[in-house]
Amino acid sequence: MHNQITSFQNSKIKFLNQLKEKSRVRKKEKCFIIEGQREISLAIQGGFSITQLYYCSSILPYQQAIDILNTNQESVDVFKITTEIYQKLAYRTTTEGVIAVATSRDLSINNLVLPSKNPLILVAEAPEKPGNIGALLRTADAAQLDAVLIANPKTDMYNPNIIRSSIGCLFTNNVGIGSSSDIIDFLKKRDIAIYGAALQSSKDYHTQNYTNPTAIAVGTEATGLSENILNNTNQNIKIPMSGVIDSMNVSVAAGILIFEAKRQRDFID
Repeated sequence: MHNQITSFQNSKIKFLNQLKEKSRVRKKEKCFIIEGQREISLAIQGGFSITQLYYCSSILPYQQAIDILNTNQESVDVFKITTEIYQKLAYRTTTEGVIAVATSRDLSINNLVLPSKNPLILVAEAPEKPGNIGALLRTADAAQLDAVLIANPKTDMYNPNIIRSSIGCLFTNNVGIGSSSDIIDFLKKRDIAIYGAALQSSKDYHTQNYTNPTAIAVGTEATGLSENILNNTNQNIKIPMSGVIDSMNVSVAAGILIFEAKRQRDFID
């Protein structure tokens, strides 16, 4: 059963637009929008509950839209929308014709469960740009990290730009959010060594042993890691650079550090 919506003034379309644009609405209503077939599929695989599905039949036939839901069809309200409405709602220019509304999950670090007794974790402190957060999540997914901890985020994790830039890896990662102090406490209680990407008192990253419980912490390109985290690292690490500038994109740096840790662990396995 599905209904057709043809007006921009429809209350559901207005609500979708608010979810797209306003963090406070996402937080208040405890839901968010997901655009794209793969992203919706990954959210379902990750255990997120889809409550509504909007599809544009000129891009995606009804049956294909329904197939994305897998076994969750009964509880989802499905709506057919016009091309004009879809183009207003969609973030992408090359798009897939489908948008879902999903129920938010509380990503507080207090709810985080580590799946491994020897975890490898990425800590990202105060990330601002959704594109960087998305790239970090993609890197974490590629490395199959045990958790991604976001300290003092500057944007909510259900921002459509984060979902888009992560290509749905927000849903494939074990994500925890808290203050820097919360995250330090979480790691120390579990005897997880903290390696901070910083120049102060640092050693070359490839000289360290990451085969035991490890968290790799990265800060922003502008300000780096806070004193709070720097005062609690087991060792600061740096990537030797030969160029004129002394910093690189945070997601690139995180990727280099994470995959060195993975290399060491794979070598031992």
